[in-house]
Amino acid sequence: MYFALRDMYACMFSKTGSSSARSLFVAMVTVMKLMLIAVIYVLLKHDSAFSGVFTPVIASRVLELSDRFLDIHKDGQWLVMMYAPWCAHCKRLEPIWAHVAQHLHATSIRVGRVDCTRFTSVAHAFKVKGFPTIVFLKGEQEFTYHGDRTRDEIVKFALRVSGPPVQEITKTQSFDTIKKERDLYFLYVGERSGPLWEFYHKTADVFQPHAFFYQSHPTVVSKHAPVENIPALFVYKENLHYNFSGHDIDNIEKLNETMYKWINAERFPTFPKVTRGNINQLFLTNKNLVLAVVEENQLEEIPPHMMRFKDMVESIIKSKREKYHDLIVIKVFAVSHFQFGWIASPDLVNSIAMMVLPLPSLIVINTTTNHHHIPEDETEKLTPHVIELFLEQIRNESAPRYGGNSWLIRIYRSWFELKTTLSAMWMGNPILTMVLFGLPAGFLSLICYGICCPDILDADDDEEDHPGANHMKKD
Repeated sequence: MYFALRDMYACMFSKTGSSSARSLFVAMVTVMKLMLIAVIYVLLKHDSAFSGVFTPVIASRVLELSDRFLDIHKDGQWLVMMYAPWCAHCKRLEPIWAHVAQHLHATSIRVGRVDCTRFTSVAHAFKVKGFPTIVFLKGEQEFTYHGDRTRDEIVKFALRVSGPPVQEITKTQSFDTIKKERDLYFLYVGERSGPLWEFYHKTADVFQPHAFFYQSHPTVVSKHAPVENIPALFVYKENLHYNFSGHDIDNIEKLNETMYKWINAERFPTFPKVTRGNINQLFLTNKNLVLAVVEENQLEEIPPHMMRFKDMVESIIKSKREKYHDLIVIKVFAVSHFQFGWIASPDLVNSIAMMVLPLPSLIVINTTTNHHHIPEDETEKLTPHVIELFLEQIRNESAPRYGGNSWLIRIYRSWFELKTTLSAMWMGNPILTMVLFGLPAGFLSLICYGICCPDILDADDDEEDHPGANHMKKD
């Protein structure tokens, strides 16, 4: 930047020699120097905040990999993080990744990482488009992780895809261990034959990165699941088994479609926490997503009045599960309307609603059309009965809806997100925001000044060099 300013200075004033222009230019350069000093000051002042992000991991079991990894990546099972040293998200993931490696140390899964800025061939081979990218490699198979970057979720992902799509349970005692370690799983009871098994195995192969799938026999399962007919299919969550009710469908194609929709809907808890990591998967259910919007502090604690609102919304789905959640088979069609949940990321919900929602609040998102519904009543007036009436209006398509996917809505949503981001930056650190936007603006104005003003300055200098010209014209 210094050399650019020097060259511009020479081009502007080598011929004109205007003292006023030179003074203005020097003033602008001085302002830019002060802004640079302010940037350095702010960064040094917040050095402690950045140091918490860039904490090195000591004594880690993570394997440092190079481009030679391309020669051995098909040998065994690998869980690999593709990262860049300058990526702040990668730095935040480092301590979590070390815990993942420690947790999986006793398994056959090897945990490593690759610096894609040094070994670009690895990034090209795995088509890495962003950092960090987490992939699981098993022979010819490759799975990319898209969930929350927490130790538990990453470990579950690795354990799910490390085995076959459907794991067999041969001992009754194994169920006690599975129930302790798996808060949600699917269970097929019966022989590995017939259309129900074929569709179950096919669907498990699709959803293997997102859920655990098991198969067992009646004599093994009898004490752990309510088996009445064989074959049977269950989902286990919240310490209960829920039965798949589509066995009697005669149409093979409809049976396949119904099972797929059932597993796709039931792979989530009845009232899950919705995050940036799983909201995309929830949108794939094509259901109305009923969200209780609250806020957490840094310790993931929810204020008491928001907790009461969240518990009230949860009580509706827990007491009326068959009405709002269960997959109902009508003739040959599978119908399921609502998926309840709660979210502690108000910014994400505000981006969807394109407005700042009060806390706590309720929003219902149509995951098929991206429209959303907001109750007209204030949050204080929302009761279970009022919410149920509101949901009935949505089911009957009589409730007002907002948003959507039109190009006007997309433009407005982009504008709202930009405005929200700038507002958050200003509220968080106004000095740094002024510097970040003022420095490029000042440099741009300096360039425009150098392009547009030399002719005017040349004319002023000509008048100063020939002061008697005007008098001669007057005479």
